[in-house]
Amino acid sequence: MTDPIPAVTIADIRAAANALAGQIVPTPFAEARTLSQIAGARLFLKFENLQFTASFKDRGACNKLQSLTAEERAAGVIAMSAGNHAQGVAYHAARLGIPATIVMPKTTPFVKVRQTRDHGARVVLEGAVLADAFAAGLRIAEDEGLTLVHPFDDPAVIAGQGTIALEMLAAVPDLDCIVVPIGGGGLIAGIATAAKALKPEIEIIGVEAALYPSMYNALRGTEQACGGMTIAEGIAVKTAGRITAEIARRLVDDILLVPEAALEQAIGLLLAIEKTVAEGAGAAALAAVMANPERFRGRKIGLLLSGGNIDLRVLGEVIRRNLVREGRIAGLRVMISDSPGTLATIAGLIAEAGGNILDVAHQRLFLDVPVKNTELDLVIETRDAEHLREIVARVEAAGYPVKRLATTAV
Repeated sequence: MTDPIPAVTIADIRAAANALAGQIVPTPFAEARTLSQIAGARLFLKFENLQFTASFKDRGACNKLQSLTAEERAAGVIAMSAGNHAQGVAYHAARLGIPATIVMPKTTPFVKVRQTRDHGARVVLEGAVLADAFAAGLRIAEDEGLTLVHPFDDPAVIAGQGTIALEMLAAVPDLDCIVVPIGGGGLIAGIATAAKALKPEIEIIGVEAALYPSMYNALRGTEQACGGMTIAEGIAVKTAGRITAEIARRLVDDILLVPEAALEQAIGLLLAIEKTVAEGAGAAALAAVMANPERFRGRKIGLLLSGGNIDLRVLGEVIRRNLVREGRIAGLRVMISDSPGTLATIAGLIAEAGGNILDVAHQRLFLDVPVKNTELDLVIETRDAEHLREIVARVEAAGYPVKRLATTAV
């Protein structure tokens, strides 16, 4: 027989709020005026990326740890994670004097392993993927008598995450909707439980990366494939939780799927406009609003920025790709005669139009180029897409055909 699914109530979430007082950061919940103008809705951002470990996971991890008996605390806890959950458990376990073991895949980036160890946790590297680490963690828990701190499918963890909704509605009671990223579902289960108890008419909308529609499948009975490389690795979960899916089935009004390009653009918007760093999962709620403007137009929306742990190299690449999308960096191929002074002429035309050349290369040796011509490949920087069109028009008006070079950023 299947064990009954535990309930999570508003009373549990209020108790979690009391337990977390002074233990976690009561993060800002502020209106994003410029983003609101762009979206055509009033957007309020909950900055969970400002928690100490830069993720909402601090809440659920800390609440679970504080719920343990003295015997469980003495024996220690174990968690399986390659990301934010690992940091949250390790950090708060150290604060509370609880021995912590974190099982991570062998493929986990060294910086994350080091950060987890720096918080005082014992790190065990097992398997190639998180599923392997999870299986190893269960074995270790049984062998050593450790308490499992599940990343999402645990009532105490869910209650801890639900405290976010208490803070949001205390600050802005007339919210029409809350948009929440979904991985395993602990965050949306807690928020939906609290928000619907306080304001039954509020709409709760979940967001998943299009490559990982696990909760979407669970609620709609579909079998869309889950897998692939996503920038939103924090919500790249193939199977929704048992407890979280049951709560979501009752209380979540809709789930939206967002493509990778929308996630990248949302990261860029948050950085450029709000001056805040969000990881892919952390930007998912904004990505959903920007990708579905009619769905949210004219409403008062609460958005969860669930985390800010993004690799700086990835962030740099996202910035560059967004500049390409906006037309602020572009590749151009210009057909010119292979004669002295022509390159200087092209450079002059671009400079006169206010463009900046970042890179230049000649293509002389390919047989599809006439022997007396050459292809000039340029990477240029512009103000925006309209400025790019002006530059191209100026070069073509001078008699030099221009072709936009395709990019992988779409």
